[in-house]
Amino acid sequence: MTERSAIVGAVDCGTNSIRLLVARPDESGRLIDLHREMRVVRLGEGVDATGRFLDEAIERTRVALADYVEVMISQGVQRVRMVATSATRDAANRDDFFAMTARLLGRVVPGAVAEVITGDEEARLSFRGAVGELDPAAGPFVVTDLGGGSTEVVLGDADGVRAAYSADIGCVRLTERALYSDPPTAEELVAATEFASERLAQAFAAVPVEQARTWVGVAGTMTTLSAIGMGLPEYDSDVIHLSRISLPDLNSVCERLIAMTRADRAELGPMHPGRVDVIGGGSLVTMQLAREFSGRAGITELVVSEHDILDGIALGRLPLLDP
Repeated sequence: MTERSAIVGAVDCGTNSIRLLVARPDESGRLIDLHREMRVVRLGEGVDATGRFLDEAIERTRVALADYVEVMISQGVQRVRMVATSATRDAANRDDFFAMTARLLGRVVPGAVAEVITGDEEARLSFRGAVGELDPAAGPFVVTDLGGGSTEVVLGDADGVRAAYSADIGCVRLTERALYSDPPTAEELVAATEFASERLAQAFAAVPVEQARTWVGVAGTMTTLSAIGMGLPEYDSDVIHLSRISLPDLNSVCERLIAMTRADRAELGPMHPGRVDVIGGGSLVTMQLAREFSGRAGITELVVSEHDILDGIALGRLPLLDP
């Protein structure tokens, strides 16, 4: 197998962002990044309320995916997989979205189409990507992938996933459902906390998180919280990857962000503009997770990984390569 034929492309399209990874395997089968990129397109804007994608949200996603396709073609990608998660499972007009993605992805690999994956598969892919570089002795791990529309809670170890659940709660969904003011009022925070607790309770009923020894958080909310907690002047994925933050410090960062105005959040160096209006909702969900993991498993810190579902998608393409 030549190095060029081993190049794979992975696209993860969620409620808030669309991300690309182009990579190849090294001799041990681990991924070597050739290109990694994220854009906030807010595909799930309004879906929770209307049940449909907005035309402008599909167009934002189309523009980003068209650019990703050019990158994949220039890098010589031979295998590609695009997955669409929470918002796409909920939208009545998802056929419009899939027709658009098929036209674009077909330029990379004829016949390639985006796939809607179940919450369970989303959780398993996130786990595979998140724990690949961690010491197995630190397990069992509980991995949380806090996205725009859903939060995956996954328990597993070096042998694989033991239990997983995808809860219908994320930073965009919670913000649109309960956090209207800038900053949120006390009444809004109470309602948002109750809603988040209710949705996450289903995950804790399905996943025995008390077995976990290490909490690993992935995706933009978690990485941004870590960057702010470390006081980084700007977002630096190399510094953020596998960073650790104590739960008291994590809660302090979350409380600070929730109380801020959007204008104040926008001034923070590591803050992506597309997260300014929803990071408060993500912080609130994070605080609920921290309280449960501390109380149920005695966990005292969060390990933040830059590797997540995107890496899991890419790793899953490697066995399909030509010999």
